[in-house]
Order: sequence, then structure tokens, then C-alpha cells
Amino acid sequence: MGTLAPNSRGLADKEMNNRRESGDGDGNGFISVEEGLQGSQMLDAGALFVLKSKGSWLHCGYHLTTSIVAPALLSLPFAFAYLGWAAGVACLVIGALVTFYSYNLLSLVLEHHAHLGRRQLRFRDMANDILGPGWGRYYVGPIQFLVCFGAVVGSTLLAGQSMKSIYLVARPNGTAKLYEFVIIFGGFMLVLVQIPSFHSLRHINLVSLVLSLAYSACATAGSIYAGHSDRAPARDYSLVGDQQDRIFGAFNAIAIIATTFGNGIIPEIQATAAAPVKGKMFKGLCLCYAIVVVTFFSVAISGYWAFGNAAQGTILSNFIVDGSTLVPKWFLMMTNIFTLLQLSAVGVVYLQPTNEVLEGLFADPKKDQYSSRNVVPRLISRSISIVIATTIAAMLPFFGDINAVIGAFGFLPLDFAVPSIFYNITFKPSKRSLLFWVNTTIAVVFSAFAVLGSISAVRQIALDANNYKLFANV
Repeated sequence: MGTLAPNSRGLADKEMNNRRESGDGDGNGFISVEEGLQGSQMLDAGALFVLKSKGSWLHCGYHLTTSIVAPALLSLPFAFAYLGWAAGVACLVIGALVTFYSYNLLSLVLEHHAHLGRRQLRFRDMANDILGPGWGRYYVGPIQFLVCFGAVVGSTLLAGQSMKSIYLVARPNGTAKLYEFVIIFGGFMLVLVQIPSFHSLRHINLVSLVLSLAYSACATAGSIYAGHSDRAPARDYSLVGDQQDRIFGAFNAIAIIATTFGNGIIPEIQATAAAPVKGKMFKGLCLCYAIVVVTFFSVAISGYWAFGNAAQGTILSNFIVDGSTLVPKWFLMMTNIFTLLQLSAVGVVYLQPTNEVLEGLFADPKKDQYSSRNVVPRLISRSISIVIATTIAAMLPFFGDINAVIGAFGFLPLDFAVPSIFYNITFKPSKRSLLFWVNTTIAVVFSAFAVLGSISAVRQIALDANNYKLFANV
């Protein structure tokens, strides 16, 4: 466990108090989780080696931005095509407000337990401590693993598609297959995944932040350029399909927007912050959501304005019509390169929960992190996880449909419903207070959206099933 053992809490608190009184630790008299607990070996290898608590609020902001502002935002115009202008903008605003609020609730709960001397480092630790034994192992833990590993597979697949797009722009008659590009990217990830800890990714995630701004600016500028082009398709903002298709399409669009705002690893990101943690995540979230507002809204609005209900699954696909590009080829290649590079960072970030579990299973916390006893199992286990993710991405190029189910079933509960439940149970606001009912409403409404979104995503899989082929070159 990444939290203090109940029967050892008093001893650890006493040790921390002694350190504070003597002025050891950081400049404020506080000590990190590792400083307070490493000597007594209360952390397992996963928490000790992967979730090192050494970061600042800026580092938290970098991690948050990489996990939220990812290439999935390029599908927002597609979601707007099923919602229209008013509902699309409204859902985007609500998604931003609710997730910012929910992530802050999670952070406050984590800060509260840290103040009590029981710092929680993982989502499943929070579930076990707040909801009771079993909730972390049988509900929150498995859902988080599915969501995060699904994001790794999805990132690998998207990266392969970006590489293929670059290839086809350069060689329109090229014969290389999608799975070949997926395997190439997987080979690159085999190297990147060996970076030892979440905190070690801080500089990569700073570059990732810049890349997200870059390809979002390119997507926005490209949409405006294409929209004014003589070859631009006629704009139609009407909702297509019969009433049933529109209803299911709307729920699917809501699930897409919710998944785009999804994170699923807030506790693990906050675990990378050095003590004292108070206020650090709020600053990090403010940095992240400044980027969110700039990127999400510009891409969604410009893409839907340019292509209307013809917006495709990723807006970059709309820049190619009948084999010719609506934007300069060099511009499209540059945008795809920015996207490709950031996908590598996104994949590594979402692999951290898997790395933490693997480290806990195979590493020895009594040995040095870089001893051969720990390096060899780390190298093997992380490589196997990437091989599995790459194989799934190459074999199932329609994984996006499956990931939609995972996102609706996973991101919506974890990021919208669970934080409100955790807060109400932890702080017990009065049932007559506005805060209690706001949290309860969010939990109920978005739990319902999770069910409806899952049904809609499963329906989409059924509709597309006839087109599914293993290792298809799409």
C-alpha cells in the first residue's frame, strides 16, 4: 500500500513531528513520504520507486496537461457534429467546469488525509480507505487499469495512424500497412517506457505541453484555412439521421467529450508532489485548464465551423479530400509530427499505474532502485506491457470503438461521479447544504451518463462489427 499502515500511523506521525521540530526535511519543516517512511519500509516498491514525491506544482501542471490535453481533443468537432452548436458548446463548458471542480475535490480529499498523517498515493488506496476494503481491489483499481492501459493502446494506434498519414502525404501510392507503423512506434515506446519514475517525466511532459499547443494551433489554423478554401465542402450544421440515431449519437458525443476531459490518475499525479502538498494541485490544475480552454475550444469551434456535420473522427482527416490536401502538405506533415511526438508522452504517462503495479509485484523495496535485482525485472515487465499494448493496437485497428466503451464505463465514473462521493463521505457536508446536493447531483447525473454512454458505444460496435478485420489497413 502507498499509505501508512493503520497500526503504524502513530509511530510515523511521531517521527514526522520530530523531524519538523528539528528542522529536517524541506525548508518549511515538512518531509516527503519517502523521507518519512523509506527508513521503516512502509512503502511497497511501486510507490517507492514509481511515485516519488519530489515534484513542484509546475511539475503537477505538466503531468496534468499531458494526461488531459491529448490528441483526443482533435475529435471534438466530430462530437459537435452530433450535438450542434448550442449543445456542443454547452457540453464543452460543462465538461470543463465539472472536471475542474471534481479534480479539485479529489485534491482536497487527498490533502485532508495527508494532513492527518495518512497520505494516499493511489486511486485504489483512496477507495479502500474511504469506501471500505474491496472497493479499491474490485472496482476502482480494475476500472482505472482498463482506462489507463486502454489509453496506452489507443495512443499507440493513433501514433501509427499519424505515421501512416505522414507517409501517405510523402508517398501517395505507398504500400506500407498500418500495423507496420504501429510496430515501429511500439519499438520507440520500448525505450521511452524504461524511464524509472513518474517524476522523471517532468521535462518530457513540459515538451508535451508545448506540443499540445502547437498541434492545436495548427488544427485551428488549418480549419480556418480550409474553411476559406475554394475546395472546402459545403457547410451543413444540421443533425443527420433519424430520431434514434440522433439520440444515440448525442450520448456518444457526450461520452467523447467526457473522455477527452478524462484523467483517471489524479491521486498518482498528486503523489509526485513533494510535501507539503497543500495548494500544489490547485495551481497545477489552473495551469492545465488554461491550456484546456485555449486548445479545446479553439479546435472544436474552428473544426465544426469549417466542416459542419462532415467533421470526421479526427479533424486532421478532413484536411485530405479525394487524395489531395486542403492545406499545404508540409503543414499537414508538421501537424502530424507534433501529434505523433505528444502521443509518446501520453502513452508513457498512462502507463504509470501499470508500472507501479508491476514494480510492486516484481521489485524489492529493500534493494536500491537501480540494483540489478530491480532493473532486470523492470526492463522485462515494462517491455512485455508495451509488447502487449502494441500487439492489441496492431491487431485491432478498430480499438477506438472498444476504447469508447472503456472511456464511458471508466472515465465518467472515475472523474465525474467518484470525486463527489469521496468528498461527501470524507467531509460530511450537511444534507441541507448546497454543496452536498451539488456533489450528489453530479454523481447521479454522470453515473447515468456513464450507463447511457456505454450503451451507445456498444451499439456503435454492433453497427461497425461487419467492417472489423484483424490487422486491417485502415
